[in-house]
This record gives sequence, C-alpha cells and structure tokens, in this order.
Amino acid sequence: MLQTQNLKHNGDERTKKFVKNIAFIIAGCFISSCGISFFLTPVHIYSSGILGVAQIVRTLLADVGIVFPFEISGIINFCFNIPLFILAYTKISKRFFSLTLLCIAMQTTFLSIIPVPSAPVVHDALASCLAGGFIAGCGTGIMLRAHGSSGGLDIVGVYLSQRNPNFSVGKLSLMVNTCLFIVCAILFNIDTAIYSMIYLVVSTFVIDKVHYQNINMTAMIFTRNKDIVDFITHELHRGVTYWQGVGGYTEKETYVLMTAVSKDEVHFLKHQIKKIDRHAFIIFSEGLSVSGNFLKHL
Repeated sequence: MLQTQNLKHNGDERTKKFVKNIAFIIAGCFISSCGISFFLTPVHIYSSGILGVAQIVRTLLADVGIVFPFEISGIINFCFNIPLFILAYTKISKRFFSLTLLCIAMQTTFLSIIPVPSAPVVHDALASCLAGGFIAGCGTGIMLRAHGSSGGLDIVGVYLSQRNPNFSVGKLSLMVNTCLFIVCAILFNIDTAIYSMIYLVVSTFVIDKVHYQNINMTAMIFTRNKDIVDFITHELHRGVTYWQGVGGYTEKETYVLMTAVSKDEVHFLKHQIKKIDRHAFIIFSEGLSVSGNFLKHL
C-alpha cells in the first residue's frame, strides 16, 4: 500500500514538473521572440545559427520584391529545421525531439504574430543589439533551463558530440556563426556584421547566467543508506563512486559517495537524497573540469 502511494506521489510530481517546464518553455520562447522582433528586426540586425540564416533569406526575398504581411523568418527557420527534426527523432531521443519541436513551433508562432515596429524602438543600433541580446538571452535561458532546445545547431551539435566526445555544440556554433557574419558583411555591410556579433556575445553571456546547465559540480555525500547509490545510478543517470568511512565523532561506519552533476541537477539531487536519508550530509563544489565519460543531460 505504501509503495503504491509513493509511486502515485512520484507520478504526480513528474506531471507537475512536466507542466511547469512546458509553461516555462512557452514563456521563454515568447520573451526571446519579443527581443528579436522589437529590437533586432527593425534595425536589420541578424540573430545567430539557423534563425540568422532564415533572417538573411527573408531580407533577400524582400529585396527582390517578395514581401509578406507578417514576419516570415520564423516559418523559414521552421522549414530549415525539418530535416534536423528527423535527425533528432531517429538518432538522439524522442524526448529531445518533442521538446525541440515544441520550442521551434512556439518560436515560429510568436515571431509570426508579434508585430515588428515600423520604426525602431531604439534608433541607436548598438543600444538595440544590447537590449535585444539581453531580452532574447533571458528568454532562451529560461527555455533551456526548462530542458527545451533552440533546435538548429543544437540538434547537429548534440548528435555529433554523441558520436565524438571531444566535439562540442560550442565549436559547431562558432564555425557556423563565423561564416554567417562573413556573409552578412558581404551581402550588407561590415556594421551589420559587427552589431550582429555584439548581439550574439550579449545574448550568449545572458544565457549562461540564466541557464547553468553547463556549470559542472561535484557532490560528496555522507550517508548510511546505500539506496542513494541506486537513485544516482538509475534515476539521475550519473556515475557514482563510493567507499566506506568512519565518522570522526560518532565512530560509526558510513558510506562516502562522490558523483559529478550539472548545476541544473543539484536541486533535484538534494531533494531526493533528503527523501531517502534526511540525515545525509552533502558537500557541493562548483566549477570543476570534467574529462571522460560525462554526458550533458538535456
């Protein structure tokens, strides 16, 4: 009976967390789209990645007289992501595919329905890219913190990093965005490329502050309940090493566990450990460098 109640409680918690994440993903996409529509598009500053390519295509279509009554870059971006959706579904995971599809669909919807001002909200291009980078970075960070994905390069980067542990999404993003800004400089002017780079730097900085999944932490846990090892291994899906120690004051045997997690997983780890052993003692250290078989959980 007690086991059934615990399963029901855990199921309710997972449902609440899922609904909360969906709400944060939608809110993050809306905030990010507002930053782009209100501050970038009116002053012809371009985003990064696949969305930046979509914005360039939108501008080139407008230059040849193909103009739409609404912002079309979101739809172009969605079309570019279709083959990447297939890659995510078949090669990464169905969960990653579902969240990525939701994020891109929401971003496409908001970019299409949020009206782009006929005159820039801020006439100074530098101020526009700073404000747009801050707002869009906050929105993207919220979305990523809820385990969403911005699609595009994220999909390709995750796939390649799974095949080659030494590869990272950041390396791919750097290569593609460098080519993107060179194209901006050739097609438009050097100022457009520079302002777009400034937007990327600001938005990336804000994303890292809001979304701390890339911050690695080590956790040392002192407990007398070995069930925590099973939780870390089978529910948190992290490796853990443990050994037996002796308390200096109590002279009683205890288990000493050590594992590496992302900062995003710390709250869940602490919450679950306290449920298993409310007397457990945990030490966290931030900013460590991890090499070897350490996977980033999305």
